[in-house]
Amino acid sequence: MKKLYALLPFLGLFLIACEEDTTPIDNTPDPVEYTAGTADFSNYVAVGNSLTAGFSDNALFRAGQEASFPNMLAANFALVGGGSFEIPYMADNLGGATIGGETDANMDGSPDIGNRLILTFAASGPAPTPVSGQGSTEITNKLSGSFNNMGVPGSKSYELLAPGYGSLAGLAVGAANPYFVRFSSGESATVVGDAVAQNPSFFTLWTGANDVLLYTTGGGTGMDQTGNLDPSTYSRNDLTDPNVFAGTLDAILQAMTANGADGVIANLPNVTDIPYFTTVPHNPVPLDGATAELLNGAYGAYNAGLAQLQGLGAITEDELAQRTISFSAGEGNAVVIIDEDLTDLTGFNPALINMRQATEEDLMVLTSRTFIGTLANPADPTSINGVAIPLADQWVLTPAEQELVENALAAYNQTIAALATAYDLAFVDANALLTELRTSGFQQSDGSIVTATFATGGGFSLDGVHPSPRGYAILANAFIEAINAKYGSNLPGVNPLDYTGLYIN
Repeated sequence: MKKLYALLPFLGLFLIACEEDTTPIDNTPDPVEYTAGTADFSNYVAVGNSLTAGFSDNALFRAGQEASFPNMLAANFALVGGGSFEIPYMADNLGGATIGGETDANMDGSPDIGNRLILTFAASGPAPTPVSGQGSTEITNKLSGSFNNMGVPGSKSYELLAPGYGSLAGLAVGAANPYFVRFSSGESATVVGDAVAQNPSFFTLWTGANDVLLYTTGGGTGMDQTGNLDPSTYSRNDLTDPNVFAGTLDAILQAMTANGADGVIANLPNVTDIPYFTTVPHNPVPLDGATAELLNGAYGAYNAGLAQLQGLGAITEDELAQRTISFSAGEGNAVVIIDEDLTDLTGFNPALINMRQATEEDLMVLTSRTFIGTLANPADPTSINGVAIPLADQWVLTPAEQELVENALAAYNQTIAALATAYDLAFVDANALLTELRTSGFQQSDGSIVTATFATGGGFSLDGVHPSPRGYAILANAFIEAINAKYGSNLPGVNPLDYTGLYIN
């Protein structure tokens, strides 16, 4: 009994220790203290083309401008002293515009200003279709004030330095850009000049895409201007000379950094990574046996003529095999295309034009999906485009044309990387980023994966060239990662799931 009494004090202590602690536990994480590092984000200006402006679904419209990657960056910069970010908003969410009341804004090579695309569903399946209605943006109604987003859709690198690129008078002769006309400071203004006039403390620069992209989306119908140092002689769809690009970019960066601004610059993605060139197969033609036999008979004389000239040494056996056209019953017949890089045999026989069937190495442009299979002559049911009638150069980017693009792109990106180092700027490898988007995609916090698959992948808009808002968010995070690494900031980035992968109306 004495032992029991002796244990009572210890038992009491044990019971006290086991009583429930009802004190509330504060699980609120300590607030993150964001810092700008060595950068000054107080006056941020973005310079570039449609990718900077927020162009999406083949148009510029308010919601797309709000979801531009510079606007996302500006929201992050506001956490560490960033100021307001003014955008030259379009008047509505349709995207269309008029010039002096006229709806045809495609004036001598200026960017066409049509309505944005939406996904519609018909008996033939889902298809991108311009949204109905007339946009209320009037290009001649010039906006007042200065703007932090200086992204100008359709601009090539050297056009950012061109006086009068925002001139209303220049529209009629194709010397001005309608988007810049709306918010340029004057008739002789330049895009870079208006950007520098704001004395930015920080800038982003992403330009050069159109120096190569307009050639590619045109199916290689332009010329490679390598060796021509006078861009005033270029056509709209030409490839810019690498030295012209290098000199232009250097001049832009000299101007942007003249007052000590820090910044970030991005390189250019490979066109083979965008849905505009990865969606339409080279062999989409189904045929029944009778039709295949009919076509083979129709191309018999062409094939025989090729064989005869090969026997005479006019072409090689490899070119003969490349040019011989043959169809079979079933799925997977390749379209017939014009290839200007084949040997010209029309001097021997005018019927032996430069045509062949496409291979998997050819890149069909996205817009060919609604052209292949249509009739060249509505009165002739046999005049099927891509089958009986070869597709013109504008519908396909051939391997020879792709090589020109790759050479230009490699030169441009080498310049961008070198100048990023020379001007001590942050650098974004957008080329690697978009390659990753196509090959493996980006996994999100909810387990979903954003890919480059057309219409369903979530990374690209319905024009197959420009990112969707979610794709722009992924790009914004790449810019923020580069900025944090270079300037010692700790900006949080954005959640791509906060932005749509596809506008549904």
